[in-house]
Amino acid sequence: MKTIAIYSIKGGVGKTAAAVNLAYLCAQDGARTLLWDLDPQGAASFYYRVKAKVKGGARGLLQRNGELPGRIKATDFPNLDLLPADLSYRHMDLLLDESKKRKRAFGRLLEPLTDDYDYIFMDCAPSVTLVSENVFRAADLIISPVIPTTLSVRTLNQLSAFMEHPKLRDVRVMSFFSMVDGRRKLHREIMENLSQRRKGILRSYIPYSSDVERMGIRRAPLPEFAGRSAGGHAFRLLWREIKARIEDGGDGNRA
Repeated sequence: MKTIAIYSIKGGVGKTAAAVNLAYLCAQDGARTLLWDLDPQGAASFYYRVKAKVKGGARGLLQRNGELPGRIKATDFPNLDLLPADLSYRHMDLLLDESKKRKRAFGRLLEPLTDDYDYIFMDCAPSVTLVSENVFRAADLIISPVIPTTLSVRTLNQLSAFMEHPKLRDVRVMSFFSMVDGRRKLHREIMENLSQRRKGILRSYIPYSSDVERMGIRRAPLPEFAGRSAGGHAFRLLWREIKARIEDGGDGNRA
């Protein structure tokens, strides 16, 4: 089982769209896939037409006897399940702070699912908290979307610095450009410069597209209703590249 966290310190970078579409494409490949919507806003749950509600809320989830299987919901798509968001996730940091193993709670929750899923995707809220530390320790791979702007690149630098913690150095980190406007000179320059300086930047990128925004109207992954669009094609290329790198076992470099 591979656990992939879609994470960014900065909000509004296309993180949830990436999590929803990559999980869908993974399932379409025949892999048993789970998407955990960790954002209390519940956007990923909304896209998949699943109510953002978890039995017992965040506290029930984190209890010693808390079990995930009874809280996991099926989606409308083969091989793809969802662990929904819950508004109580906004208190997750406080609950983790009360836990004896507060930085490894997520790993302990996911461990029993090893035989049930091939891939677990985690859609993470933008933050640097105990929740994100749990995500980092539970994940095999962190994928961070970056808009080619100065502030977005700055948050990538902050993530890289955070991942230098001795207990996190073995976690693989990749990044891809999101919401790219090829007409803008700044976008083109930042993409070129950052790709030259960092080895963890993926070649595939997601263009700015109105089709991605339509996901909220259609409440479905982009490749499902607009697979031939530029955005749908871009997500397919992105997933193929990520999957190839996972299977090759390479690219342990920082993003």
